Amino acid sequence: MRVLVTGGAGFIGSHVCDSFLANDDEVCVVDDLSSGRVSRLAEGIKFYQESVLNASGLCALVSEVRPELICHLAAQVDVRVSVADPGNDANVNVIGTINVLEAARVVGARVLLSSTGGAIYGKDAPVPSSENILPEPGSPYGVSKYCAEQYVHLYNRLFGTEHAILRFANVYGPRQGSSGEAGVVSIFCANGAQGKPLTIYGDGKQTRDYIYVADCVAAFRAAADYGRAGIWNIGTGVEATVLDLVALVGRFTGHRSQPIFAPARIGELTRSALAWERAAQDLGWRPAVSLTDGVQAVVNWYASGAPDRAQL
Repeated sequence: MRVLVTGGAGFIGSHVCDSFLANDDEVCVVDDLSSGRVSRLAEGIKFYQESVLNASGLCALVSEVRPELICHLAAQVDVRVSVADPGNDANVNVIGTINVLEAARVVGARVLLSSTGGAIYGKDAPVPSSENILPEPGSPYGVSKYCAEQYVHLYNRLFGTEHAILRFANVYGPRQGSSGEAGVVSIFCANGAQGKPLTIYGDGKQTRDYIYVADCVAAFRAAADYGRAGIWNIGTGVEATVLDLVALVGRFTGHRSQPIFAPARIGELTRSALAWERAAQDLGWRPAVSLTDGVQAVVNWYASGAPDRAQL
């Protein structure tokens, strides 16, 4: 199969590329390198520097490559950035997705959209949250991702496509940057390895569902094999507090870092976890890596120098 990965030079995208390449698929990457790095990509992957916001350029590129599957991961993913600049967030996440869908339509490619489960359900949603809950996102980022999802559904209705959506919890693992809210595990592991303080926003009792990147990659592969439309949560269903995370990082780094507390940030949820039973039923997917094992893997990655081509 010929696979195109938007945002493929990023943290999650580069691991997705590795998995399809290992399956002897032909893999191409589109990335504007605003946060991605070509050095994350394995030999044999064709790289194209292009933005999903350049509709004509993207369409021409997709028409040239003619992929059968597009994994769409190019996005603005930081909640704080979305609050500060909601227009840019919507432009990248909504218009960018429309451009991908239009380009895919030209060549008949199927699209797998990387969406969010952590930011989409809202503060009043039951925990763990299921796909049956009506989203009430509390940040521009959550709204833009939900809007992108609606365009995926619309294209399926209008054109009979089988595009699908994966709603990820808080993804972490090797190759993740150590800045931004989405990289809290990486931030803590990086600081912990250097004995720097671990900054906790709020009281540290807020919960998140942390999902290891290898499990996310497995979900992409399962959704690709499924071949039909659908929407699935990809998480562990387990709530972990920020204080839990601090304790784990301390355990694997020798407790060299002290936590410091800062005011809670606007738009953050108090609790979040995703029910994953639908993915198990439809895709045969289930989370496999515990938070303990995953955090240890990230600490080990930093201890080895945080190489761009770190393997899972």
